[in-house]
Amino acid sequence: MHVGVIGATGSIGSRVVTEALGRGHHVTAFTRDVTQISEERENIVWKSIDVLDAGRIAAVIPGLDVLISGFQPGNAAKDLADTVKRSISDPMVYATAARALVKALESHPRIRLIVIGGAGSLEIEPGLVRADSDEHLHASLDLLGLPREYAAAVRGHRDALNVLRTSNRLWTYFSPAENIAPGERTGRFRIGGDQPVLDPDGHSRISMEDAAVALVDEAELPRFVQRRFTIGY
Repeated sequence: MHVGVIGATGSIGSRVVTEALGRGHHVTAFTRDVTQISEERENIVWKSIDVLDAGRIAAVIPGLDVLISGFQPGNAAKDLADTVKRSISDPMVYATAARALVKALESHPRIRLIVIGGAGSLEIEPGLVRADSDEHLHASLDLLGLPREYAAAVRGHRDALNVLRTSNRLWTYFSPAENIAPGERTGRFRIGGDQPVLDPDGHSRISMEDAAVALVDEAELPRFVQRRFTIGY
């Protein structure tokens, strides 16, 4: 299988690349500036991409079976504070990127798209989405150590999901657990749909390594086409 990964130097994207290569897939890794890349692994090609430009996306994705987008307005793996700042300053960028990806796939309708989004659009109780409640959203941001202004970016991720929901492309939206951080690749987690997966203590958590496992699992065996899914321990 030929997998494309947007945001291939990012926290989750880089792990998706490693997971896909480890399973014997061919990877096209997309980044903003390919001149900064030094790569010695086999079965991987690096290309530059502008994820906000549908025409440029369409020009570089022929031959892919699935495109996994971990787009962020910055690189959280290198500078989290900068990514948070950029996300707050332009929260609509996620929806803009989603529209560009959907537009690009109009000329490549057989390519599946998996978008790595946020957990804020999950239902925390029937009919209540965290992103729609200042009280719940601010409490969550406080626990994660993020500024409350980041609520705008959380809602930006929700808006991107809504863009996909109006599309007839072969899309999948991935909401990671609320608490996602570098950790162990266990391959053992539970899968959910529109509600968060909670551990026995009521926490929503997953390692980035296991998020990569879930994403490549979905790439190999699609279960959530035109749907969202989430995971947690």
